[in-house]
Amino acid sequence: MLSDLIAYGRMIKFSHTVFALPFALMAAWLAAGGVPATDKAGWIVVAMVGARSAAMGMNRLVDRHIDGLNPRTRERALPRGDISPQATRWFIIAAVAVLELAAWRLNPLCLKLSPIALAVLFGYSYSKRFTALSHLILGVALGLAPLGAWIAVTGRFDPAIVVLCLGVVCWVAGFDTIYALQDVDFDRHAGLRSLPARFGARPALWIARLLHLIAFACFAFVERLFHLGPAYDLGLFLVAGLMVYEHTLVHGGRLVHIERAFFTLNGYISVTLFTFTVLDYAL
Repeated sequence: MLSDLIAYGRMIKFSHTVFALPFALMAAWLAAGGVPATDKAGWIVVAMVGARSAAMGMNRLVDRHIDGLNPRTRERALPRGDISPQATRWFIIAAVAVLELAAWRLNPLCLKLSPIALAVLFGYSYSKRFTALSHLILGVALGLAPLGAWIAVTGRFDPAIVVLCLGVVCWVAGFDTIYALQDVDFDRHAGLRSLPARFGARPALWIARLLHLIAFACFAFVERLFHLGPAYDLGLFLVAGLMVYEHTLVHGGRLVHIERAFFTLNGYISVTLFTFTVLDYAL
């Protein structure tokens, strides 16, 4: 059983939950004006785990044949046969059930909007076949996290949270563009679309820099919208440094440090912004 859990965890890259979950919790703090109710925060975490697990399961299922042809991904669980397509389908159904249960426990609006969230999450899995803007679609999928958390806490939509959502969209699209540098040749050969495959490495990196500049501007504007203070400003300063360092690691299209640029630094960015938001309210 433990080996099966590890296999499923590897399949969906459970560790990558660190990208969206801190922003969902950050939105919950902003919505509550401080510490959100424990039950709300708990069900937000459950919803996030269910949504992301379902999305990644679908992505691996849809891409299993492509992953088997790509030297970088052919050792993933589905191409290797460690997990069967049928088992993956049941895993997706279970993850969707977890999301729906959490949405039901949060409030009626969350439950009503959950099918739209799933449509975006599942739709991303097919987007690379049709558009080089698939990075932005992934950004929208993760950008729904703070919106969902806001609605979970308040029970309503507020335009103010859109700024944080837009920041997440551009941040994710930027680092996913960087990550796609690894597969430029394969994507072109397989007829898949990405910004690096369409424009080349250097133009794609400039697009990633622009997206991250917009993302940082959005994160900075959150300070004004929600009247945050010096602690949040310190977090912004650290995030700016992490973003700059990320781009120095891949300057000129270098791939040797791409895992650090993709996972480690972006995990630090999301956790840092959430931590200093909490700290700001605590002070």
